Amino acid sequence: MASNETSVTPMMAQFLEIKDGHPGALLFYRMGDFYEMFFDDAVAAAEALDISLTKRGKHQGRDIPMCGVPVHSAEGYLLTLIRKGFRVAVCEQMEDPAEAKKRGSKSVVRREVVRLVTPGTLTEDGLLEARRHNYLAAYAEIRDGGALAWVDISTGAFNVAACPRVRLGPELARLSPREMVVQQELPDELAEIIREGGAALSPLGAASFDSAGGEKRLCAAFEVGTLDAFGTFTRAEISAMAAILDYLEITQKGKLPLLRPPVREGIEGAVQIDAATRRNLELTRSLSGRREGSLLAAIDRTVTAPGGRLLERRITGPSRDLPLIHARHDAVAFGAAQETLCGRTREMLRRVPDMDRALSRIGLERGGPRDLAAIRDGLGQGARIAGTLGEADLPEILAGAVRDIAAIPELGAALDAALVAEPPLLLRDGGFIAPGHDAELDAARKLRDEGRGVIAAMQAEFAQETGIAALKVKHNNVLGYFIEVTATHAQKMLSPPLSERFIHRQTTANAVRFTTVALSEIETRIHNAGGRALELERALFARLCGAVLDAAGPIGLAAAALAEIDLALALGDLARADDWTRPTVDEGRGFDVVKGRHPVVEQALRRAGGSAFVANDCALSDGHEGAALWLITGPNMAGKSTFLRQNALIALLAQAGAFVPAQSASIGLVSQLFSRVGAADDLARGRSTFMVEMVETAAILNQADDRALVILDEIGRGTATYDGLSIAWATLEHLHDVNRCRALFATHYHELTRLGERLDGITNATVTVKEWNGEVIFMHEVCIGCADRSYGVQVARLAGLPEAVLKRARVVLDALEQGDDGTRRETLIDDLPLFSAARTAAAPAAPAPAGSPLDARLAQVSPDRLTPLEALSLLYELKSLAHPSEPGSN
Repeated sequence: MASNETSVTPMMAQFLEIKDGHPGALLFYRMGDFYEMFFDDAVAAAEALDISLTKRGKHQGRDIPMCGVPVHSAEGYLLTLIRKGFRVAVCEQMEDPAEAKKRGSKSVVRREVVRLVTPGTLTEDGLLEARRHNYLAAYAEIRDGGALAWVDISTGAFNVAACPRVRLGPELARLSPREMVVQQELPDELAEIIREGGAALSPLGAASFDSAGGEKRLCAAFEVGTLDAFGTFTRAEISAMAAILDYLEITQKGKLPLLRPPVREGIEGAVQIDAATRRNLELTRSLSGRREGSLLAAIDRTVTAPGGRLLERRITGPSRDLPLIHARHDAVAFGAAQETLCGRTREMLRRVPDMDRALSRIGLERGGPRDLAAIRDGLGQGARIAGTLGEADLPEILAGAVRDIAAIPELGAALDAALVAEPPLLLRDGGFIAPGHDAELDAARKLRDEGRGVIAAMQAEFAQETGIAALKVKHNNVLGYFIEVTATHAQKMLSPPLSERFIHRQTTANAVRFTTVALSEIETRIHNAGGRALELERALFARLCGAVLDAAGPIGLAAAALAEIDLALALGDLARADDWTRPTVDEGRGFDVVKGRHPVVEQALRRAGGSAFVANDCALSDGHEGAALWLITGPNMAGKSTFLRQNALIALLAQAGAFVPAQSASIGLVSQLFSRVGAADDLARGRSTFMVEMVETAAILNQADDRALVILDEIGRGTATYDGLSIAWATLEHLHDVNRCRALFATHYHELTRLGERLDGITNATVTVKEWNGEVIFMHEVCIGCADRSYGVQVARLAGLPEAVLKRARVVLDALEQGDDGTRRETLIDDLPLFSAARTAAAPAAPAPAGSPLDARLAQVSPDRLTPLEALSLLYELKSLAHPSEPGSN
């Protein structure tokens, strides 16, 4: 974009030079109170932000497109651009325009890019979701080893894990990073995996991934001589962490965020859940892509943002560590049992700010007075919470949290003494240091404030002297303080004797402005006093920020402890309010749930005021170390899919450390959770619904171990009947004979029930229905046994298919079922006049069902007009009509 033209203005030359250094980003070029964009940046930003595109001067003979956004509202525009896939280079003025003028009239204000805003490097509250992490991740492979590192710079959390390529997809599905740092020469297979996760790709050169140089950078960043203090890392893990560090140095212009020491996670420490399973189970997002309708939304009763983020981490990565699971259950049990104490604590937690993100902004020098106040309020509330809970007999997790909170009382007291109760948002606004904290600041403020009183007194004096009541003393950045009168009074001020004292400064369309020697003198005093007060406040702010950063470690521990308390008490409140029970999780392979419920569906039914959720048992324990499978048949709409999902969610909740929606639950540790439920195509990759189903099923059969829990719904339905039946049959046998896992397998292929008769590990179950007067009633009850039919035509009636279609469907169905004795179905179908309805002018209407005395009497009833006594009498009458032979009927 750079130009060789000598006619280019100095300002535009500066813009082009800075832009050349950041070709892949929109350049927010600071000009006074606006960020301006030019050329292609302006065209793209104007369209993305729906703002006006104007022009400014010419370049190479063409108009220069331009648009801009106000600095004070830039966050909202940044968020829109980031969400639409842009990166933004923020270019600030690094000196006052007056300083630039000293170098010459044509000198340009010095500007530099201070930050590159990308999806994974956001820190401002306005750009982030309070209850979600915003991860930046990096993947590295060295020889046969792979590693994934991820960081949330808004909280400082830094993690790394060994991750072979086959595990990358599930891990990215768990973390949902917004941005991935990758090597420039990225294999197509890896690029495809990462794009499936939805992360923006940010390539770096090979030097950024060099493990030897990266180890030195990591040691320097964390001020240690060796990384051994943090754990033993592989070369691939060091490479991934180093790439993240290098990318942060590039985007933050050498100003690294406040990162916690890296934590190495064992990839086997969490339940393996792939992307398809997360999507099918709607863990954090519903199938529509929104938080509403997900498991997370249904169970989130946390009252702090860090508590909400911790809940999301637990749900997306349930643990396989039995002692840890049991300890978390202990904490939730305390929250469920101690209703009064926990209620008081939760009220205090509501007033705990997000200390993690405030601390991060302070570390990046983007913090303001309110971030200091957030640390102050968080530590203060934490101390009160620790005092409240410290009186109780706490389980280990909560006791440890209380100890971590009480670690730094001095800092909270210092911040409380230094800051006003409600500080302003911006540092430049001043007024955030409490009176009495600093004597020099108090003196400067006194002079400043008294000066304002003097100005008011001078205005009254001038008005009396001139006899002009409308005279005002005003201020602006150009003239400073000045006296302003309307044009009608100007001649009086310009004539002796007033002209001898009042010096003319400026004439505008509607007013004339003057000054006096005394006004100029007081202006100097006031200006110096206000500037000095702000300068002193800035120095005190820097000192307080330094004290906060010195205590960053304990502050981080306190923030994590408060999140842990919030989550435990929130899950306890959920268990108590919704009648959830503590599960038993052990080393066995059983799966025994009594009266289990689907947490999201139950909540939706309750909210709608409809019928109560029908609870069901599920016992996959088979008494030996082989497979334990339920083959579930039954009609559509009867609740098979809900039953499958609820049991998967119960297992997930149990290992996430929560109580579960059931009367009781005993669950052997689950290593993997797989789900193939629902139907969807993938047109972007040329995959049909059936192909997607087969790909997901293949992943399950190839990966599930004997501790996996698998739910499969309608395998094979997307192809021809015999093909689908054979695929479902072979899949079920493979799960039983090879994977030897626990599974729930729902199907409409009734032929599969024969496998339950010859394979010991398979139990047939069905969802019950009842028929009445040709209608089907769903009972939503799961019991042992086989369905006798699918009731598809009845379900079609409920969906509203025309009666003629339903009638014809019954004829075809009867003929097909009669062909089961050996006659080929194809012959029967050929013999049936399938299109006879189309050959007639109109399909005959279905005959009306025969009436009955009960129907006739009901037709005469108007419920709105019945009194309670009449309704009771009518009930007895209707009962006698329905059962005329019962004793007591008239």
